[in-house]
Amino acid sequence: MFKQKFKKEIYFPVVLLNIFMLCIFIFIGYQISWVYTLIYVVIQVLLVFITYQAFEHFKYFYEQYISTLSKRLQRSRDQAFNEIPIGVLIYSADLEVEWLNPFMAKILEKEALIGKNLKEINEILFGAAKDEMKDEYIEIHERIYKIDIRLEERVIYLFDQTEYQSLKMKHDQEQSVIGYIFLDNYDEVTQGILDQENAQLSALVSSIITEWAQSYGILLKRISSEKFIMIMNNEILKKVKKSKFHVLDAVREKTSEQGFLITLSIGIGIGPCTLLELATLAQSSLDLTLGRGGDQVSIKSIDGEVQFFGGKTNPVEKRTRVRARIISGALQELINESDKVMIMGHKFPDMDSLGAAIGIHKIAQLNQTNGFIVLDQENIDQGALRLVYEIKDNWPDLWEHFISPEVALEICTPKTLLVIVDTHKPSMTIEKRLVDRISHTIVIDHHRRGEEFVQDATLVYMEPYASSTAELVTELLEYQKKSVSLSTIEATAMLAGIIVDTKSFTMRTGSRTFNAASYLRQQGADTILAQQLLQEGYADYLKKIAIIQGCYMYKQGICIAVANGDITYEQVLIAKAADTMLSIEGVAASFVIAKREDQKISISARSNGKINVQIIMEQLKGGGHLTNAATQIENKSVQEVEQLLKEKIDLYLEGGEE
Repeated sequence: MFKQKFKKEIYFPVVLLNIFMLCIFIFIGYQISWVYTLIYVVIQVLLVFITYQAFEHFKYFYEQYISTLSKRLQRSRDQAFNEIPIGVLIYSADLEVEWLNPFMAKILEKEALIGKNLKEINEILFGAAKDEMKDEYIEIHERIYKIDIRLEERVIYLFDQTEYQSLKMKHDQEQSVIGYIFLDNYDEVTQGILDQENAQLSALVSSIITEWAQSYGILLKRISSEKFIMIMNNEILKKVKKSKFHVLDAVREKTSEQGFLITLSIGIGIGPCTLLELATLAQSSLDLTLGRGGDQVSIKSIDGEVQFFGGKTNPVEKRTRVRARIISGALQELINESDKVMIMGHKFPDMDSLGAAIGIHKIAQLNQTNGFIVLDQENIDQGALRLVYEIKDNWPDLWEHFISPEVALEICTPKTLLVIVDTHKPSMTIEKRLVDRISHTIVIDHHRRGEEFVQDATLVYMEPYASSTAELVTELLEYQKKSVSLSTIEATAMLAGIIVDTKSFTMRTGSRTFNAASYLRQQGADTILAQQLLQEGYADYLKKIAIIQGCYMYKQGICIAVANGDITYEQVLIAKAADTMLSIEGVAASFVIAKREDQKISISARSNGKINVQIIMEQLKGGGHLTNAATQIENKSVQEVEQLLKEKIDLYLEGGEE
């Protein structure tokens, strides 16, 4: 090809040019002198000969160059397929090996692989060959490879990433972590004690925390009488998480032996960010821990994920009547500044949610402001529905203030105040659009705070130490400046809310709970009516027994019941089944899994305090309390949810690590 091209483009044009010039000189020489013509002819012949020889010489060296280059390219190609550290395997439509390079054979540590099925060679590659995978990592013989599969070409590429992943892991382990330790009730405990006792208690707590920090290599510094800052890395944090932050138990037990019960709250910030951002994350995490009642640990990462540890005991009551009085006054001012008050609880409202809403409506009424209770009558539990029917039939003046979510959206204005009771999660409210539309919002709740929260709330009154939201609202009523006179149904509804959430004054009950119940009784609460509202129907009772009959013991006193997936149950019935199971001897925690009428799978969890069901439910996007929690899961069967629940229980029992 080169020879033909040379002749066509160079050699022939040169010859033709010489012939043309020769003809011209012959003509000139014929006219002038034949000697010059002869000399020129000789010169032209020599030039043509030299040109031809140069062409032949160039062609020889060019062919040698091409031959050498071709051999080098062949060797390079062979090296690429045979020696470069990338595994290459070609397989047939039947998933049989057609060809592989030596590096792939080395990876698989097998010989004579041609013709064998991928399933016989390696289960991971066999599974991967069915679905295209890019930039995913697999492990073969204790080495890590990035896999890239081209389904159309039926080629598998493996890139050894072991060293890179090792360096990445080392970098992640050495990443800085900042945390704060806060002594929850140090000021309350040390008030009124002698200086000597105060110093001894402070030294005891400091020594316990310092000894714990030193055992893990944590840098610890006390920055105030009740706050410490600690600096560590991810590797240390992993070990601490594995130990379930036993420093919480150590401080609680040691101080209790001295007659003072001190608990800790720990907030930790993690992630690839600056130290200032880590400190901000740690403080935010500590605030979240305190909002959940303290005596636990929150770990917040830069991407917003949160892990919780501890919280094994009921929160030590720290709320005071002074705070209740202040909140009551602030609530009154906000109501007076509004044209109307919308009161809304959580989806499928129970007695506590409805009773608290009725109490807030009464406060709005006392301050001459229109109050409306947002209620979806299609989605309400049976006990609360009885209360609704009672109000509808016998208390028309109160009933006219119940409105649907659609009506609430129509009549709300920029000056409307929204009061959310018995929940702090927008997604759990009856109508989330109200939360988005109304700018002035108050949150009153007794649940431990979760990561999801109403943004920019004007006033927040969250007390995890309270038995119920109805108890909190009762105290707010007591501190209203105007004389309060509750109707029988109002007082009874709030009392029923307290009874339901305390399991008839047996769970999470403090002196303030009885004070609130006493106040409501003085206001005319009808205990017989409350009992009637809380009665269980015959059919529901049989359903509950059917659920409980299928329960079984799982691990460490954990009892699980899975209801028939073809039958739907009301939320209150699921909760009652979990309550009943908790009364079985040897049961420390009970879980009931059942399908609700909205086709969601509900888990209702109860505990006697030894197991924190709240943390388990939070892993399933739910929440609640140490002893009372729940969640709802979509697009899964009861069997799939059962398996998911077991995984989260195992995770909790192993240390709660995500």
